[in-house]
Amino acid sequence: MHIHRRRKHSNKFRLAAMTQQMMLAHEFVEFVPDELNEGTLYICIGLATVVHKCCCGCGNEVVTPLSPTDWNLTFDGKTITLHPSIGNWGFYCQSHYWISNNRVKWAAQWSQEQVKVGRVHDRLAKDRYFGAGDLQKSSESEIAETMKTTSTGKGIWRKLKKWWSW
Repeated sequence: MHIHRRRKHSNKFRLAAMTQQMMLAHEFVEFVPDELNEGTLYICIGLATVVHKCCCGCGNEVVTPLSPTDWNLTFDGKTITLHPSIGNWGFYCQSHYWISNNRVKWAAQWSQEQVKVGRVHDRLAKDRYFGAGDLQKSSESEIAETMKTTSTGKGIWRKLKKWWSW
């Protein structure tokens, strides 16, 4: 009897079906266009936003807000770099990649536990930046609860401590 893991099979199928864009163009725009071209980053400084179609080829629109607690954009006169990585956890494709010097660099897929911890970290960073002390306490308790429920809690806890030390 042949047994296979459904998730692995579906990931292989999805990756084979996607056309992965490796180089991107960029365009500075006053407003985000109604229709986006594949392989183009649209940078709208006035709205502090970068928009593009998902690099996996699924066609979803990816919005990356620019702020001290979201993404940072670097323009070196020729190319665009966005930091941190882009994790499309809400999309079916769940693609994860970096955009560095207009190049797409594929990153490892995150588990649901890693996504949950990452979201808690993002919320804590916003709480710290905007000075929401009460929210920070609730975020810290949420992190503690997340650590209890994740199988990789100790490793993730070390990573979160490193993030907090910045």
